[in-house]
Amino acid sequence: MTSGQALLLMLLAGAAFALYFTAALMLLRALVRRLTGRPPPASRLFLWTRRAVWSLAALGILGLLYARFVEPRWLEVTRVEVATAKLRAGASPVRIALVSDLHTESFPRLEPRVAAAVARARPDLILYAGDSLNAAEGLPIFRRLMERLAATAPTFAVRGNWDGLFHVDLFGGTGVSELKGGGAEVKVRGLRLWIGGVPVGSPVAPDRLLATAPPGAFRILLCHWPDEVAAVKPGTCDLCCAGHTHGGQIALPFHGALLKFPPEGPHYERGLYQVGGVPLVVTRGIGMEGGEVPRLRFCARPEVSIIDLVPEQSRISADFP
Repeated sequence: MTSGQALLLMLLAGAAFALYFTAALMLLRALVRRLTGRPPPASRLFLWTRRAVWSLAALGILGLLYARFVEPRWLEVTRVEVATAKLRAGASPVRIALVSDLHTESFPRLEPRVAAAVARARPDLILYAGDSLNAAEGLPIFRRLMERLAATAPTFAVRGNWDGLFHVDLFGGTGVSELKGGGAEVKVRGLRLWIGGVPVGSPVAPDRLLATAPPGAFRILLCHWPDEVAAVKPGTCDLCCAGHTHGGQIALPFHGALLKFPPEGPHYERGLYQVGGVPLVVTRGIGMEGGEVPRLRFCARPEVSIIDLVPEQSRISADFP
C-alpha cells in the first residue's frame, strides 16, 4: 500500500466515523427531546443538516448491504476484441473465456452460474488464472466447476498466490490442463494457439517461456499477476491474460480501485490494456479475498471475460454473445 492509498483510506475512515458519530448524536438528541417533551429545534438550517446527515448515514448502510449481499452475486460477462494478423481476413472469430480468482468458500456462491455463463458463450478455449480456494472445504465445489469448464472447451490453468496456501490437488482428474511453467498447443479452425502458463512462484520467466513457442502460432501468456507483462519482450507475445486484482474489489465511481495492485508502478485494474504492443486482458475474477478480509464487492462486479480474436482490418460488431 502506498502512502497516498493509506492517506485516502484514513480520510474515508475518518469521514465515515464523523458521519455516523454525528448521526448518532443527532438521533440521541431527538430521542431525549421526545422523551422529555421538549419542542424540536426551530432552526431550518439544523433541520436540513439533520436530514442530510441521516440520509447520508442511511445511504452508507444501504451501500454496505449492497456490497455484502448483492454485488458479490451479480455476475457480469464482458467482451473485448483483440485483432491479429494471424487470422486470415474473413475468418470467424476465435473465442476465449477467461476466468480467475474463484476464491471458493465452503459453500457455493457463483460457481454454478459461472459454468453456465461460460457454456452459453460457446468458447473455443478456456483459461483459468488462479486463486482457487478460501477454504479447503470448498475443494469439491471448485473441482466440480473445473470439470464443467473442461467439458465445455479445452481448459488450461495456472496457480495464483492463494493456491500455495492449500496443499490439495486442484485440477487432477477434472480434465483441466495445469501449466507449471510450460506451454501447450491447440488448433482452432486452422489457427494454432500456443498457451504458456506462468504460475505464481514459477522459476521460469515469461520471456524464457515465450521463447519456446512454435513459430507462427498465436502466443498466449497466462499468468495470475498482470504485472508479469513487464517481462515480455516486444514481438514475442500476442496476448497476455491475468487476474489477481479483483478490479480492486472495493472501488469508487470516477476513481476506481481504492487499493491498487501492485501498489507501485503501472496499475492494471480491469479490462484491456496495450503494454509495449502486447494486448493484456485483466479480469476482475469471481470471488473475494479470503482470510479476515470482509467479503465485499463494490463497483467491481464478479466477471467472466470473453476475448474474441478477430482478423486485423475486419473487427466485428455483432451483438454479444
